[in-house]
Amino acid sequence: MRILETEHLTREFGGVIAVNDVDFHVEQGLVTGLIGPNGAGKTTLFNQITGVDKPSAGRIIFDGKDITGLPAWKISRLGIARTFQNIRLYKELTVVENVMMGLHFKVGADPFHHRFQQAVKSYLFASRENREVYHRAMEWLSFFEMADHAQDFAGSLPYGKQRELEIARALASEPKLLFLDEPAAGMNPAETAHLMEVVGKIRSLGVTVVLIEHDMKLVMNICDSITVLNFGMKIAEGTPNEIKQDKGVIEAYLGREEDEEV
Repeated sequence: MRILETEHLTREFGGVIAVNDVDFHVEQGLVTGLIGPNGAGKTTLFNQITGVDKPSAGRIIFDGKDITGLPAWKISRLGIARTFQNIRLYKELTVVENVMMGLHFKVGADPFHHRFQQAVKSYLFASRENREVYHRAMEWLSFFEMADHAQDFAGSLPYGKQRELEIARALASEPKLLFLDEPAAGMNPAETAHLMEVVGKIRSLGVTVVLIEHDMKLVMNICDSITVLNFGMKIAEGTPNEIKQDKGVIEAYLGREEDEEV
């Protein structure tokens, strides 16, 4: 069953077409990879789907709803979460406080928890709610084997753990679909191996995952299906084994031989 699909999605920036008529789909419960050379339009596609930017043309359907052009906060509350290429933690806050930020955002999605109503709640109720949010945040940290770092400042964590903390914060909003933008960027081999385990655990929770990644070993080992972009256009999709053997994909990554006839 498809949880997400785009129809003829296009994004143009002043005459430059970054995403060109792309039909992209994600099957519920699976891990989907989105790969391609630098500048292929992968992050731009993510940005259109998650509401960071608006498409120039086309439609985005999530969980049966047309979400084209909706702002990021509305899309998040419908059940899509994401991370970014560059780490965007609140580094001056503790590890557990960062995860609590994701939980508070989810709480805010409930009409009962609008700001005005929050302001008139009793102190006792607010305190109880904060305790519950704290305990739920600690549960997520335990899931990521980071509970021992709960009171550390986020900025003091090793790079790989900062990456995982971003994922934990995104998951705290309880998404149906999680987008990871180059989650292994800058990680050493041990950190990357642990990330692969983490993605497997996330999938076991029933969360659908889509990731952009340049680490082909990671992509080929954890993805059920892969879509390939080049110059903003989709050039291939299929299983990891099919993608590895696709001549167009090989050419996009490695280039043609200089003496090959065009």
